[in-house]
Amino acid sequence: MSTPNEPRSISDVDIAPLKSIVERNQVWPRMAAKYGVTNPVPPWKTSLDGMCDALDHAACDTSVPNFKERRDEEDALSESSYSSLPYPENQLVALAHSLVVRGLISEAELQERLASIRARLEA
Repeated sequence: MSTPNEPRSISDVDIAPLKSIVERNQVWPRMAAKYGVTNPVPPWKTSLDGMCDALDHAACDTSVPNFKERRDEEDALSESSYSSLPYPENQLVALAHSLVVRGLISEAELQERLASIRARLEA
């Protein structure tokens, strides 16, 4: 547990929309099997890789995690909060978690984006 002078661990912060993702267990292997998709790589993986590359090269904002910070946070979150998710789902939610904790996206905005994506998928 952290003291008032010590920052909390990123793993100590709950983010409701991401917690809901873990609880629903809608991971790619299950969804691909349900819909008869044979590609083992989720269609969003290339976008995730691109986002990580862009963040790794971003030098304009000190709140953007650098490569080491992002990977350290990803490792910590994948071992704790998102240990029940397979790769690359744990990488995706760890990145979203890190961006919310750093204030680069609000929890409400994340929830809105997730709802928008779900609505498009279910249409």
